[in-house]
Amino acid sequence: MRLAINFQRDRLKKLFILASLIFLAGLFFYLLYDLPNPYQLRNFQRTPLSTKIYDRNGKLLYQIYRDQNRVPIKLKDLPKHVSQATIAIEDKDFYKHGGVSFFGGIARAVKETLLTGKIQGGSTITQQLVKTALLSPERTIRRKVREIVLALWVEQIYTKDEILEMYLNQVPFGGSAYGIEQASQMYFKKSARDLSLNEAALLTGLPQAPSLYSPYHNPELALRRKNQVLKRMLEDGYIDEKTYRENVNKRVEVKPPTNQIKAPHFVFHVRKILEEKYGVETVEEEGLRVITTLDLEIQQEAEKILKEELEKIRHLNVTNGAILVTRPPTGEILAMVGSVDYFATGSGAFNVTTALRQPGSAIKPLNYAVGIDRKLVTAATIFIDQPTCFISPGQPRAYCPVNYDGKFHGPVSLRFALGNSYNIPAVKMLAINGVREFIASASAFGITSFKDPSNYGLSLALGGGEVRMTELAQAFSAFANLGKVKPLTEIIKITDKFGNTLDELKDPNFFREVKKPLRGPSYLSISGRQVISEETAFIISHTLLDRNARIAAFGESSFLNISGKAVSVKTGTTDDKRDNWTIGFTPNFLVAVWVGNNDNSPMDPYLTSGMTGAAPIWNRVMSFVLKNQPDLWPIKPASVIGRQVCWDSGDLAIKKEDGTETCPSRFEYFIKGTEPAQSSVFKQIIPVTKDDKLAPPNWPEVEMKEKTIIRDMFGIYCLDCNNESQHYQLVRI
Repeated sequence: MRLAINFQRDRLKKLFILASLIFLAGLFFYLLYDLPNPYQLRNFQRTPLSTKIYDRNGKLLYQIYRDQNRVPIKLKDLPKHVSQATIAIEDKDFYKHGGVSFFGGIARAVKETLLTGKIQGGSTITQQLVKTALLSPERTIRRKVREIVLALWVEQIYTKDEILEMYLNQVPFGGSAYGIEQASQMYFKKSARDLSLNEAALLTGLPQAPSLYSPYHNPELALRRKNQVLKRMLEDGYIDEKTYRENVNKRVEVKPPTNQIKAPHFVFHVRKILEEKYGVETVEEEGLRVITTLDLEIQQEAEKILKEELEKIRHLNVTNGAILVTRPPTGEILAMVGSVDYFATGSGAFNVTTALRQPGSAIKPLNYAVGIDRKLVTAATIFIDQPTCFISPGQPRAYCPVNYDGKFHGPVSLRFALGNSYNIPAVKMLAINGVREFIASASAFGITSFKDPSNYGLSLALGGGEVRMTELAQAFSAFANLGKVKPLTEIIKITDKFGNTLDELKDPNFFREVKKPLRGPSYLSISGRQVISEETAFIISHTLLDRNARIAAFGESSFLNISGKAVSVKTGTTDDKRDNWTIGFTPNFLVAVWVGNNDNSPMDPYLTSGMTGAAPIWNRVMSFVLKNQPDLWPIKPASVIGRQVCWDSGDLAIKKEDGTETCPSRFEYFIKGTEPAQSSVFKQIIPVTKDDKLAPPNWPEVEMKEKTIIRDMFGIYCLDCNNESQHYQLVRI
């Protein structure tokens, strides 16, 4: 019996050993099967596949690393600080380990993997060489094991200096620059043999994230990364304290790129999105095919128009401009011109469409929309446009806004206050809404640049807070989409090198050929957030396309009018004349334009109205986009009703028995149930001054007279007083 048990036990033991051997053999086979040959490193036999970026019609915009232009250079020909900077920032123990830093980088990587659940790096220079040249970019344990095995193998084949030389000749430095020599040529137009310490520090900091640290697109991050390299060099003893102090925070002059590229600001905007979603390695090496929303014909026409129009106003100290064209129902970006000339020396690569700028009066439609949507006001609500100073808690002094024309216009309805862009009614509207409530509402519109409400005052109503053009375009989409905000999108479809679809735009309102006549969008199918009611969106859109509502400020004929088309449009100019905007839309298209100076210097005051700077550019671009398109008006919801209202008071015009009305009237739209219920004009005995002006509080000599009064939420206005050179009214918020 015992012999049988022992026999059985021995048999199970052998089976276990055999199974273990089979498992280990299988694991070994799984991990190391088809392992790349590291001898291929020397001749650059393994090269990455390029990612191709196309416009919506299949026209090539850019091919990432299509021409790697790798120019090998010997390590001995490079300044010593190039290799020192590389080792300091990438692998301080490079000359000490055998290809893998088990007790340094690997230990940290394992710890981070266990804590976060994500495969982490911890790579030595040798591992990075293997990873970029021999392996796929997948972040798996299998790939990491293969990377370690190959790194150990490479260290047996090559010397440390050979490995460092291959690394410097192999890794990407951004754009089409592979290797330190090509990077030096691209960024500095000189050989890597002649790199200064600062230049070397900037370049060697790039391989970890070339787009993120790009001196073209993120100059401040590039400076910080360069300083980080210098700090590491100081800590490792490669440079002394004096040398560090002489070079830290010192900017490096980077030459403008000369790559052949179309729609460059848009392309690098898309590239950043791709890298955030798929990782730098996948974008640079895995041969993605990206069909974007951009229409190259619209893009090139916008670039041409911007250049031509800026030449006309260069004498007004306007050096730059930006244009964004979108489709509100889908959020597609059809054109993005971030600056007038991407390749211009200086900051031509700076993308103004994604930068923070003050919007001026272009923010006003959102402010009024919030008030209408909360049923605090209607399009007929009267605001008294008179000298007013606002006193807010915590503010050191009163805020006394003025209008762009330096005049005061008395009682004015919301429609005409918005259409003519009067400032004092807009500030009163924000005071009614509340700054905190408005910022919360702006966030729902997609404007996330407004942060702590305590940092803003009533000047926010006139564009005193910075926003991005992309945010403003997204916010205005709510008006075009009957209250739904549609996030901007840049990509129609992404496929991998095998043709598998990774991402695709699926929207019932998507049409590939946007220059063909488009029907109105299917509002019921728009999937954006409903941030305001359909009724509010219609009333704001109608107000902004109402030429009669803006005639007092802009005249009967202006660049805000598009012949034969109903287009809603708003201008904006900051008080200091540093930003000049025009943004307008139809149900199918939106065009936003900014002009100004990248250094934030003021423009000539002649651009005050917004009609000389951004508006002519906007008019030409919008006219091009709407060419051959049907004239589409905003859809009026059934719950929006029309009524005749008095011109002066906004009260309902009542018909008398003889058929005439009680006052000169005009037509106005209301959300059903918000029509004015009582008169805002009445007779009242009030104190007036000797010259028959409405007397301010505590005025020394007054006379009590019966006058015709009209009231808004902050005070009264005397219709039959002497209203020239009025006294300022104090409003406490």
